Amino acid sequence: MPTYESDLRLDGYEAINQNVSDQFWQHIEIEQDMFTLLAEHHTKDGEHSFYVMHNRAVTWGIPSEPQLVALHLKRDTAAHTFRFTHQMLPLPSMAQSWLIARGCPEEEILLTDGMGTDPANHATRALEKRLRSDGDHFALLTSYTHDTDPIETTVLLRALDEKAPLPFRVLLEEVDTDAGTHTLREGGFETFEAATQWWEGHWRGEEIPLPTASPATRHTTTAGIPALPARSAEPRGPSR
Repeated sequence: MPTYESDLRLDGYEAINQNVSDQFWQHIEIEQDMFTLLAEHHTKDGEHSFYVMHNRAVTWGIPSEPQLVALHLKRDTAAHTFRFTHQMLPLPSMAQSWLIARGCPEEEILLTDGMGTDPANHATRALEKRLRSDGDHFALLTSYTHDTDPIETTVLLRALDEKAPLPFRVLLEEVDTDAGTHTLREGGFETFEAATQWWEGHWRGEEIPLPTASPATRHTTTAGIPALPARSAEPRGPSR
């Protein structure tokens, strides 16, 4: 198995087995030179590293795909081997939430100053903070990243708690490239059909306000991750 020498602090480490080596090459290493590091945290013992990165290569692939990489590296410092888990996600707060759920302290994985745009208002900051802490209460159903002006990302979530009053949530991030800022808003829907109706109307250019959504209620037990809707039923963005 090859030894990985990179800024991911894997100099002298090998994947724990060939399958991990192959997966690491396919999902991380092959496009690593296209990654922009947005945030990172390393435990003092060197056993865990957490990364939020933007993959610039995605923009040349399938339109609308998530462009942020959340990466958790787990090292065996005695054996000099590593494992990894990762997820492609559409918003920084979602990538941070994924890493926080795997043991990364929230305050250690905030975006580095100057990376990306700044929140335009207090409401955006508050929603991003809530998503970092409550994001594991939702399953990602689909997302659409439109990375040319006007830059915006839409995300459709479903609550893991089947008793949630508004189980379907839409997140809408809009970027002001001139000001270097972004806004993030959230809408709540009772049904998948209602959420997709708003989604389709939005991408047709209709000015439809997002219905107000109250914060998810914390609970001590969660239902299993719900099945994704049929691919044909997922909302889509504009043709490109």
